[in-house]
Amino acid sequence: MTQTEPSDADVRRQIAPVICYPTETLPQPELDRIDGARAATSLIATEVAPPRDAASILVPAGHFLRITSVDGPQVGDLNLFAANNLQERFYSGKTRALHGTHLTRGDRMWSGFPYLRPMTTISHDSLEWYGVDPYGGRVHDVIGTRCDPYTGHLLGGGDYHHCCHSNLTRALAKAKGLSMDVAEQHVHDVLNVFMCTGFTQETGQYFMKASPVRPGDYIEFFAEIDLLAVLSACPGGDCGAQHSTDTASCYPLRMDVLRSESLVDHDRPAVNGYDRSHGMPVGT
Repeated sequence: MTQTEPSDADVRRQIAPVICYPTETLPQPELDRIDGARAATSLIATEVAPPRDAASILVPAGHFLRITSVDGPQVGDLNLFAANNLQERFYSGKTRALHGTHLTRGDRMWSGFPYLRPMTTISHDSLEWYGVDPYGGRVHDVIGTRCDPYTGHLLGGGDYHHCCHSNLTRALAKAKGLSMDVAEQHVHDVLNVFMCTGFTQETGQYFMKASPVRPGDYIEFFAEIDLLAVLSACPGGDCGAQHSTDTASCYPLRMDVLRSESLVDHDRPAVNGYDRSHGMPVGT
């Protein structure tokens, strides 16, 4: 049955939008101090996420995590945890609500409830120049959840074990000595590093396109708290045509941890101050 438009349809459509979460009162990162510290850093650790697999690395507070494309164009799926508390992990939905669908320099990655504090500040992005392309595509999204074997089975049948969800699960299990069942419960929605995505104008569907990343490009994060970073080199390669496949050209991603002497005494942000009573007497 075709729905008839009401007489005031155009008037309703012209109502101006309102930003849900104005960010003027958010605590702002000290970008000048961070930029100054970047000028003199030393490499203290490196891990490589192989093609169609994942790796993890510890990033102390006050240090930098740099993710670099090597050998060829490649996107990655990043999970972040508080180093000593897997319950505190990256909250992509709230990060998206505060900073938008795609992140770049100066944006922060926030942890979930009840912590809700900045885990990282993006300190450098060599793809910041990309902006918005004619299709509405942008880079480094917090829209997509991660490729996973469950959706793959639902849509196509069969079992594929090297999608990002499975890669992250294996890497976290190894890093923390967990069973696969327990590790999987902690794997969460990601920052899609280097991935170029958007929504179609006609149907609003989530799309991907070939990433503009090239070997040598990198995104860098300042660790606001002690972190465990887990990164999967997506089986879609640059995600220009295929997703979760053994046929796409895939390349490694390198994670470097960099130390700056001027920031080793960085003050970690406190956890969120809400009293957690939820309207009930405290202690009930």
